[in-house]
Amino acid sequence: MPDIFAVFHEYPFLRRALLAGVCLALCAALLGVNLVLKRYSMIGDGLSHTAFGALAIASALNIAPLWFAIPVTVLAAILLLRFGNSRKLLGDSSVALLSVSALAAGVLVLSLKGANTDINSYLFGSLLALTREDTIFCAALAVIIVTLYLLFYHRLFAVSFDETFAKSAGLPTGLTAALLAALTAAVVVLGMRLMGALLISALILFPPLSAMRAFGSYRSVTIGAASFAILAFLAGLGASWGLGTPVGASIVMSNLALFFVCVIVDKLRGMRRTNHDHQ
Repeated sequence: MPDIFAVFHEYPFLRRALLAGVCLALCAALLGVNLVLKRYSMIGDGLSHTAFGALAIASALNIAPLWFAIPVTVLAAILLLRFGNSRKLLGDSSVALLSVSALAAGVLVLSLKGANTDINSYLFGSLLALTREDTIFCAALAVIIVTLYLLFYHRLFAVSFDETFAKSAGLPTGLTAALLAALTAAVVVLGMRLMGALLISALILFPPLSAMRAFGSYRSVTIGAASFAILAFLAGLGASWGLGTPVGASIVMSNLALFFVCVIVDKLRGMRRTNHDHQ
């Protein structure tokens, strides 16, 4: 145990990664539950590529990356939400269109600037990429998202399960969905520095899917997703530091392993119920 504290004392970037990562994992899991239930889970993939393009442009123009990328990605999230309800351009088509275009634009801008060596850190993340400012933003965002989630818990529940009923009951479903998309965009932008543009959407997708395999109610799925996200992040961070593997990929593989465990447990539980019914 003292060795662990010594390592964190010696390497400040590990402390930043731990704090920022736990905050991001928690936020992504909470938002991911509602996005998965509403079948908007792939919006994270589209937003991550948009954020990549925005960060590349900000880097080329010497603009503060967060202050440029977050508004651009929030706007993209709202547009994706609107196009997702359009008959002319279905949700998955709009996400694919935005993902490919933004990713190509980002790579092109970085290449023209002559910063090809930075592309990997943008795409796959890096422990060294997180700054003190990023960590402060992540902690502040976590406080905001958890507070809003608790305040609007019942509204999010209604909108996620039956948006038509929620709308007929007078709930502002459009505003709630826009808020969900905007918060997701902020999480994606901040998480890109650690996870990378190609992997950040895993934080939104895996923990809710694992929790849905393990639990049956909305409340338990929400708590389970948050717990699984933090557990997988800590396991991935530890594996990345111990084995020298990319942090984003390590966290994704930890989430994947946890998902398979939940699937196996769910299957065994189903077989046990079947055997009990036959008896």
